[in-house]
Parts: sequence; C-alpha cells; structure tokens
Amino acid sequence: MSREIVINATRHESRIAVLDEGQVVELWVERTRHRTIVGNIYKGRVTKVLPGMQSAFVDLGLERDAFLYVSDVIEDLEEYESESPDELHLDDVTSHRPEASIADLLREGQEIVVQVSKDTIAGKGARITSHITLPGRFLVYMPTVNHVGVSRRIEDEAERTRLKEILEKVRNGNHGGFIVRTAGEGRGEEEFLADLRYLTDLWDHIKRRAEKSSAPSAIHHDLDLVLRTIRDVLSPEFKSVWVDSVDQYQRIVEFLDQIQPQLVSRVRLFRRDEPIFDEFGIEPEIAKALKSKVWLKSGGYIVINQTEALVAIDVNTGKYVGKKNLEETVFRTNLEAAKEIVRQIRLRDLGGIIVLDFIDMEDVSNRQKLFETLENEIRKDRSKTKILQISEFGLIEMTRKRVRQSLERSLTQACPYCGGSGRIKSNTTIALEVWRELMKLRDLHEGQDVIVRVNPVVYGSLHTGDPIFEEIERTMGIHLVFKPDEALHHEQFDVMRI
Repeated sequence: MSREIVINATRHESRIAVLDEGQVVELWVERTRHRTIVGNIYKGRVTKVLPGMQSAFVDLGLERDAFLYVSDVIEDLEEYESESPDELHLDDVTSHRPEASIADLLREGQEIVVQVSKDTIAGKGARITSHITLPGRFLVYMPTVNHVGVSRRIEDEAERTRLKEILEKVRNGNHGGFIVRTAGEGRGEEEFLADLRYLTDLWDHIKRRAEKSSAPSAIHHDLDLVLRTIRDVLSPEFKSVWVDSVDQYQRIVEFLDQIQPQLVSRVRLFRRDEPIFDEFGIEPEIAKALKSKVWLKSGGYIVINQTEALVAIDVNTGKYVGKKNLEETVFRTNLEAAKEIVRQIRLRDLGGIIVLDFIDMEDVSNRQKLFETLENEIRKDRSKTKILQISEFGLIEMTRKRVRQSLERSLTQACPYCGGSGRIKSNTTIALEVWRELMKLRDLHEGQDVIVRVNPVVYGSLHTGDPIFEEIERTMGIHLVFKPDEALHHEQFDVMRI
C-alpha cells in the first residue's frame, strides 16, 4: 500500500493529511490560536470534590476547570497496552476498586500534577488524569505505574516475548511502567535504551519544574501537530512526507535525525506554485467532509449526522439498482458503504457512540460478511474502537475514543439561522405566523396601509393575492404591502402600520 503524509503549514495553522493510495483517510487541523492541550502536563489545584459523582474539578489556569474522574486517580493497568499515546489516557483506565471514594483520594485546595487527556469539547472543561504518559519513538513511559507491556497491535507472540525480555533488561530497576509502541517491532536493545533514557530524563525535568512551580501552572507542553504526527504516525511503510514550508521541513529533518535517521530521506520539500492541498486533491475532500451526504461509486450513498449524544450514519441504495436481485443489491451497497464509513469516521475524526444503520439483509451469512468487512477496515484506525455485532434491524453500534473535536466541529460553527439544528421554518409556516400577527392588530381604519417586511426568500413566496391575506384585507378593510428586507433573518418579519 502506498502511503504518504502531506503537510500544509503556515504561521496561522497547520493541516496534515494521510493518504492511502492517493485517497485521504485522515486529516488534522491545528490553529496557532487554538492549539490542542492534550498531552500537556499541569500542576493544578483541586477546587471542588463531588463524592456523588465520584469526580473532582481542578483549576489548571485555563478558562474552565478541568474534570478528574475517580478512575483517573486510582491505578489500573488493564487497558494500557494500546496503540498511541492518545489511547493511554482516561477511558482506558477503569477502576476495579468501586469502594474507593474520590473524597478519600483528594481534598479541596490540594495541589496535584495531572495530564490533559481530552480537549474541551462541546463547552465541557478538559478531562485530565493523574496517570502521566510520556511517548517516545518506540516506548511510552508511565512514571506513576509499575508495568511492562507491548502494544496490542504487535500480534506475533514470539516478537512480543522478545520485546518484553528486552524491556525488562533495559528497564534495570527504573521506576514506572513502559509500553513498547507498534514502531518498536523489530527494534534492538540500544534503540529502546536510548528512548528509555530520554523519557526518564524528561520526567525528572518535569518533576523538578513541578516542585518549583505554584498551582495552577503548565509544567510541560507536548509537541505541536507537525512534530507530533512525525513522532506518532510516520513509520517505514510511508513512502514520503511532503511539506510546503521550508522552516517546517528543516524542523522535521532535524527531529527525524534524532529519532529515526533512516526516514530523513523520505521528507520532501514541495516547491510548486500550486497550493500543496490542491495538488494532492485534498482541498475538495475537506469540503466533502463537511457535508452530511457522501455518495458511493455504485450510486448509493451514506448520510452522517452528528448530535450531542451520538453519531448516526445511514446507508441508502440511492441510484444503485443492482443486476440480480434485491438481496444482492443491498449486500453490495452495504459492503461498499462499510469501507467508506470507516474512511469517513477516520477523516472526520468522529468519536463517542456511533450507530450505523445498514440496509436490512435477510441472509445471515451476508450479515456476517458485512461485519467482518467492517472489522477489517476498522483495524486501519489508530483510535481505540469497540464494535457490537449487527442487530436484526441491520444496526451496528460502536464506540470510538474521542480526544479532540471532530473535523466538522473544528472547522464550522452553529448556523445563525437554524442554531445548529440543520432546519429552519418553511415559508408556509412563516406566512401563517405573519397572518396570526396581523389578526392581532386593533384600532385600524378603513383603507389603512400595513407594511410587512420579510426576508427576500420569504418575500418571493408571499403576495397579497394569497387567499389568507385576501381574507385579512377583506375582513379588516386594510391594504397589505409586502417588502423584502435583506437585514432580516429568514424567520423574522416586521409589521408596521402607516
């Protein structure tokens, strides 16, 4: 598989796309004014302890207090061995000590060192954990736990055993836990030892800063989007990294020269006049990713709707009529949709609860093939996911870890017309509202002019010849004058008596 990373970097924002066979499968955007704080470490002060919710609020010096759940304070190792640093926080750590109370662990005014595991999303404060994770190139260091493990994505048992043996050897009494990352597969002892030394030295530095700092304050910032992507995403399977900024090109080369010098030659400076995202066809994909409907090559389509509670994805046959029978048509549409759904989930960075509404199929074997296809596709995703078997109604429920805002929420804002609902009142509804408002008028004289100002779009559908307005003119003895006003919201109108 041909894979590439394309980086568009300016003073104002960085945009990074991952391409598989020329197709955009992942996209990240980070703006200078709104950098993510995920991975940052703070010395915070507990402002409120809520035993009833088994949680606490912690002041980090940010706009909102951060949220700390009891399971993010108690040690539990069950879910640590995941793929990326983002997956080593919070939701992976579920307490097996239900008797422990947050009030026994924290008190108001207490200072505590924490790491941000989830950005502020939908107006909620950042989520934090006291379990610090420091990612290197081949290892993740967890100074607050005592554990050695290997990424679950390394499946070969012989290799897993080899890596654990090396890790136990190089660890040599160092406190804290270590996880071998996927990039560590096939690596040798010296490479792990270098990573270990770097990470333990970094933690010593962070501890010294914490001792000298007063809460609330930031004591460690994770890398920016560009270098974070190079550290966490780039691997030998990528044939090239394209970047359109000379400064960022030099940063990447210097960074890689320290952590993976064999990949330096794959970094290429984009020198053409045409914008890099236009050259690689990424700009149109961003536009498509902000629309709810996604067309499939067969003529079918999927519809993606994000809500506060969940993401609903619906599959439809659309223009595809098939060649054999209904079951075959539905099956082929569902298979094609499954692959596109996973791509869209990754591209749009959708998270939380996701419900997939596939078209009903009668054949049980077809349902199983569909589920297997979805499972195979989801393995390409670096984020942690859980999938439930397809239901008799054709529904598949899944969860995907949400760490940051989705692409849509990052690049858009609520519509001033519909308030984010995606719907506005119809012209007929507004016409009847105008009619009801006119019926309230009193103390009018015969032949009096009444001006009704409306939005131009609504004006195009209203006229004095409409029966409901003819009735008002006849019964009230007035003359209605409709006028378009571009300053008015689609649902607003104004009634004036002359």
